[in-house]
Amino acid sequence: MDRVLVLNGPNLNRLGTREPEVYGTATLEDVRAGLVARAGDVEIDLRQTNDEATLIGWLHEAVDARTPVILNPAAFTHYSYALRDAVALVTGAGVAVIEVHLSNPHAREQFRHTSVVSGVSTGVIAGFGEKSYHLALDAILRSS
Repeated sequence: MDRVLVLNGPNLNRLGTREPEVYGTATLEDVRAGLVARAGDVEIDLRQTNDEATLIGWLHEAVDARTPVILNPAAFTHYSYALRDAVALVTGAGVAVIEVHLSNPHAREQFRHTSVVSGVSTGVIAGFGEKSYHLALDAILRSS
């Protein structure tokens, strides 16, 4: 493995300023820097989009290239069956997809308690702020 895709859904471009009491003060660039520092020779390809179709296209890229994924689907977590099906394509091909969340969705509003993505993900890490990404990377690096 020479690369890990780190895919981020809607509003994550606002990390650091969006509800810091929930999501912390780290920016997406801080997340990238922390992952790069942990990754050694593995390339970290971190991307963010507010567009569901773009995120699905990136997952198709991951399955085609057999590239493991760290995925923070953000609000798409709770209702995007199209995203769920794209994740299933990746994991069904034997490629890891670790779902991550900065906050613990189960400690928040009821509508956040359900993830349509979790059931087809390789694993789920939530509630550790930006360290959720680090834990996901560690899991991927150990399994390769």
